[in-house]
Amino acid sequence: MMRDTSDRRRRITAMVKEQGSVQVTMLSEMFGVSAQTIRKDLHYLADRGVATRAYGGAISADVVGTAISPVPMAAEPAVDTKLGFNRTEKEAIGKLAASLVKPGDSILLDSGTTTIQIAHHLPDIEDLTVVTNDFGVLSALATKQNIQIVMLGGALRRKNMAFYGAQTEAAIEELLVDKLFLGVDGFHLEKGITTHYENEARLNRKMATVANQIIAVTDSSKFGRMCLHRIIGVEEIDLLITDKGAPDYIKQGGLSCEVRVAP
Repeated sequence: MMRDTSDRRRRITAMVKEQGSVQVTMLSEMFGVSAQTIRKDLHYLADRGVATRAYGGAISADVVGTAISPVPMAAEPAVDTKLGFNRTEKEAIGKLAASLVKPGDSILLDSGTTTIQIAHHLPDIEDLTVVTNDFGVLSALATKQNIQIVMLGGALRRKNMAFYGAQTEAAIEELLVDKLFLGVDGFHLEKGITTHYENEARLNRKMATVANQIIAVTDSSKFGRMCLHRIIGVEEIDLLITDKGAPDYIKQGGLSCEVRVAP
């Protein structure tokens, strides 16, 4: 039995290093053992620094080391600068995200250049309510005559042209929405979803509490990046929408949430 265990763990180690990640269900079927046995194997590998446990499986320590190793805090560029970053990828993400919105939905669009792309691609239908604190989102929706727009007030932060403060947070607390589309400044496996601005992090946390579904939208440049202020943990999101440049451990099911990759 010990020899079988050692052999299985050696083979799992080789698979983790070769593939970058493994899943409990697949390993259980492959080796003809219970899921509990496989979880013990993965804990054994994690204790020895071979892999890091993830929802439903494990990720190679080499991959995770790149994604979650200490990195300098990212600096915040101005909104005009951010508009030009990865524009093609953001447009594809925005189009895919907008396709998830159905008649009768109420949605929250967080501030950010990716959520602006969602606004551009939203269908102009009457039975749709969009709540936002972002001036760019408002501008993108202004020509759509049928969408009901709820603009959250507050103090304008010109750095990213969005509204924040006690008034904004109080307004959020009175709402319930179907979907929150949450923009991302940093997406870090251990540190979670982060942003540069404290008031934004606080507002985003309140947004998450009033939404039935939390959908993170981010281009692949944000993975492994950390900002100063934490919003929520990665495990708290329901769906991640990203682009084809995302790391393999993201695209191959290394997260607890569903992942969709924009074409």
